[in-house]
Amino acid sequence: MIRQFILSFIPLFVAVDALGNIPFFISLTSGMAPKQRKTVVNESVSVAGLLAVLFMLIGKWVLRVMGITVSDFKIAGGILLLVISVNLLLPGKNKFIKLPEGQQSIGIFPLATPLITGPAVLTTTLIMADHFGILMTLVSLILNMLITWVVFLGSGRILRLIGESGSRAISKVSDILLAAIAVMLIRQGIAEVFC
Repeated sequence: MIRQFILSFIPLFVAVDALGNIPFFISLTSGMAPKQRKTVVNESVSVAGLLAVLFMLIGKWVLRVMGITVSDFKIAGGILLLVISVNLLLPGKNKFIKLPEGQQSIGIFPLATPLITGPAVLTTTLIMADHFGILMTLVSLILNMLITWVVFLGSGRILRLIGESGSRAISKVSDILLAAIAVMLIRQGIAEVFC
């Protein structure tokens, strides 16, 4: 049980990348009053969690209606995760998202999606649910969203503690792990197709 929890928790932790998102969160919320920043954190984490849970529950059904197998989704998701992780690892690449002109609220876009719950989280959530069951994945997902909530609320203190270079280093290690997870998903998907 503990092993299953760890195996479902770690890929989601890597995909959410709360620590790696600290600089972007600070950049997007700079100039906000503490109360306003807390409102944005609450909104973004709750919407991100809801999106991930919804996709975990109906994602498989959507795939079935479209004639896509879980193996197909693993391969496609793995390739997508690999492309995302490679882009993030290349020099000059980052996850910064420019706000559309005139947009007031950043809680839903870009924080909830795609920064917290993006393609990596959606793909990982669906695959973890298939491997370890909905309950185990749901617990891992909720815990990851709680970690993200705590990290974003304490982002200023965390960034001062680890520094910008420390945050970048954590983000790069997460991106490497994400690439390794992507390769694993592609390998598993191909094995399932041909076995």
